[in-house]
Amino acid sequence: MRLYRLLLLPLLLIVAACQTAQLERDFDPNRDFAAYRSWSWQEPAVQYKPDDPRINSDLTGQRIRSAVAEQLDQRGLRPAAAGTGGDLKVQVWMIIDNRQQQVSTQFGGAWGDPWAGGFWGGPSYVETRTLDYQVATLQIDLLDGKDGKLVWRGSAEQVLRNQRPNPAEREAAIRATVGKILGQYPPH
Repeated sequence: MRLYRLLLLPLLLIVAACQTAQLERDFDPNRDFAAYRSWSWQEPAVQYKPDDPRINSDLTGQRIRSAVAEQLDQRGLRPAAAGTGGDLKVQVWMIIDNRQQQVSTQFGGAWGDPWAGGFWGGPSYVETRTLDYQVATLQIDLLDGKDGKLVWRGSAEQVLRNQRPNPAEREAAIRATVGKILGQYPPH
């Protein structure tokens, strides 16, 4: 039983590593990010690709907007006063891609040492399967409030699970993902 637990631990670590979001960021190195003090939404604030009602919901949009506002506040950026544009304009994209991966498994075949009498065994078989899966990307764009040019972009990509989370799990996942993305802002 103890050996079983020891073998299970590395497997769980591998599975957990596969579920982590892949973070990316890009920015304009010629911008003075310390000069940005306020922000406002670039409408539409949250865009969805594809525009599918299973993805595009007011509830998801509210969760994303709340998480982004909270993270920007933690980084010293304040919402612009009503009726004025912020130093930064914020726009978020939720992108769902359908992807495929081919996986080949070989079984059967020979074994042995060719120097000590050759190989033994039967024929080898290869089975190839195609796996369909979905990848979600949450992308946060920060645009200069004066010239409208993109100055910073951060994104997180993660394979979607088949299991549908409940509302509390969705909110926690969005907050965690937005925190990881904006954890890279301002650029160092």
